Amino acid sequence: MLLIQEDLYKEYVNMMMNIVILSMILCISLSFWIISITASTYYGTIRPISPWRWLFSVITPLIIVSHGIKKKSLDSSGALGGLLVGFLLTVANFSFFSALLVFFFTSSKLTKWKGEVKKRFDSEYKEGGQRNWVQVFCNGGVPAELALLYMVENGPGEIPIDFSKEYTASWMCLSLLGALACSAGDTWASEIAPVLSKHPPRLITTWKKVPVGTNGGVTFIGLVASLLGGLCVGAAYFVSQLLFVSDLETAAPQWPIVLYGSVAGLLGSVLDSYIGAIMQYTGYDESTGKVVNHPTIDAKLVSGKPILDNNAVNLFSSILIALLLPGAAWSFWPRT
Repeated sequence: MLLIQEDLYKEYVNMMMNIVILSMILCISLSFWIISITASTYYGTIRPISPWRWLFSVITPLIIVSHGIKKKSLDSSGALGGLLVGFLLTVANFSFFSALLVFFFTSSKLTKWKGEVKKRFDSEYKEGGQRNWVQVFCNGGVPAELALLYMVENGPGEIPIDFSKEYTASWMCLSLLGALACSAGDTWASEIAPVLSKHPPRLITTWKKVPVGTNGGVTFIGLVASLLGGLCVGAAYFVSQLLFVSDLETAAPQWPIVLYGSVAGLLGSVLDSYIGAIMQYTGYDESTGKVVNHPTIDAKLVSGKPILDNNAVNLFSSILIALLLPGAAWSFWPRT
């Protein structure tokens, strides 16, 4: 009886905390609206957030996150983090939102795909692949920060990527797209390659064969998957540009967005593998036949050192891609 009461109490406390945090997120979103209107009135150069845009940016992430909880793609903390990231990207630019949406849904589906196979070699595999707030912010924190900077620079709204007319805003857009494509590429490679590859992966630093699931292990199928993951995110961004940007006829061509997403997905996955091979511990537990990410008594070192975990590796990879790739893209991007 006491155990039942204790469980009910924990559920009640958890529910109340979620309500409080959700109310805080709603207040934060309202504050963005008020600040936007005040800034646009004071400066006269920044577009305010319209009531309909604000409403869409609150309701749509809420529906998607509720679906994620139902499908066990997110836990309660991940859902709250997803609401905040989703709101910021949606209110800033609908192209940001579409890229995030494709990343979230494809990654969630692929994480659950062939789960029974992944359990055989991954000691930390979670049923349903539930993401918590740490994973959400390691993948979505950089895009959320860039979305904030974008609104400060340009205000909410969609613009064509054109370095000759909107240099800073275009740089931020490509930086955000690169971070999302990097995360998508790494996720696609990690979830598809171990299942479909007929040959063992090779460690990216030494090119020696390593067990399936090794941090830093790469395969041909994994590299192709990472390219396709970035391509899907880039294609979603590109389609949104065609739908929501009104002055595309006078802007630079937008088709390189798809190519950019593909490159960001591929390079992001390679960079993630390289960092993981050096700074993330991988061991092989012969008693269970599974790869482990932390040193144990029965684990034999395969590669890396226990410096970073998988979330930190993902974060560093997305930051580097977001910082470096837009500068490289500037040199080949079409000019008007």
